[in-house]
Formats: sequence, C-alpha cells, structure tokens
Amino acid sequence: MRPQDAWSSQSTRETSGEVDFELIELMFFAYRDFVRDADLLLEGFGFGRAHHRVLHFVSRRPGLSIAELLDILQITKQSLNRVLKDLLDQGYVDAAPGESDRRQRRLYATAQGRALACEAARVQSKRFARVFDGPQASSRAAALSFLLAMIDEGGRDVLASAATRPGAPARRARKA
Repeated sequence: MRPQDAWSSQSTRETSGEVDFELIELMFFAYRDFVRDADLLLEGFGFGRAHHRVLHFVSRRPGLSIAELLDILQITKQSLNRVLKDLLDQGYVDAAPGESDRRQRRLYATAQGRALACEAARVQSKRFARVFDGPQASSRAAALSFLLAMIDEGGRDVLASAATRPGAPARRARKA
C-alpha cells in the first residue's frame, strides 16, 4: 500500500460532516514544506519568512508603495517596519520618494535583493517542477485554478491589479 493511500483511508474515516480534515491537513503539510525550502536558504542570510515575503513582493513589483505592500501582506506597519529596516540596512531593498507625493515611499529591490528573491523562488519552483513534470503535468492549470479559488476576492483584486499595472515608476538613483 502506498503511503498516500494509507493516509487517505485514515483521513476519510476522520472526515465528518462539513469538515474536510484531509484537505486541511494536506494544505498544512504542503505549505509547511513549500516555505521550508526558502526558509532554509534565507536562514543563511539571517532572514526569516517575513523578510522573504517582503523581498518577494518588492522584487516582483518595483515601485510598490508601503501602503500597497501592507495591503498585500495584511500586516501592521509595526510588523513591516522591523523587517523592512533589516532589508534596507543590509542593501537588499531601496526606498525612494514617490513621484507625485514626496512623502510616499516607493520600494525597489536592489540587484542583491533581486538575486536573493530569485534564488528563493528558484528553490520553491523546483518543488512545483517535481510535481508538474511528472505524469500529472496537465494538472498545473487545475492547480492554478484551485489556488486562485482559495484566495478571497480582495486578494484576487490585488493579483489582477498587479497583472494590469502600468510600468512601475522610474527608479531613482540611491544616495550614497
């Protein structure tokens, strides 16, 4: 008997009513292992999961404002400040004033920040490649559909706005 068959038959017995323990537990384990890949890489730089999230979105969306980042991450300014300070102080992220509102801070990953974000994405992508390059290669579209459906409407709006976002504001030179 394959391990997943034994696990599935056990969890089916535990599923009752409207609670789907099988999917809930699979989501926990999948997420745990997915983020662990990047956690191990970033640990060597003294960064944690919060640093990874900030670096990922700043790298993917140059010129992102702090307000936009807070909206994406759904965290408080206080939580963001410590992490962002680490990334700014160590040269992984730059902040520049906004074009129209000089009080606004726009965030940009530095070359070093983009390289680290890319390496973290690369190790996580290996996990996807392992799944989708096998006999289930056609399931990538189903996985995308499933994950999008799991996201609340507000989160889907953030994704849609990022996909249609016009070019990011020009990056200003970093002051020495």
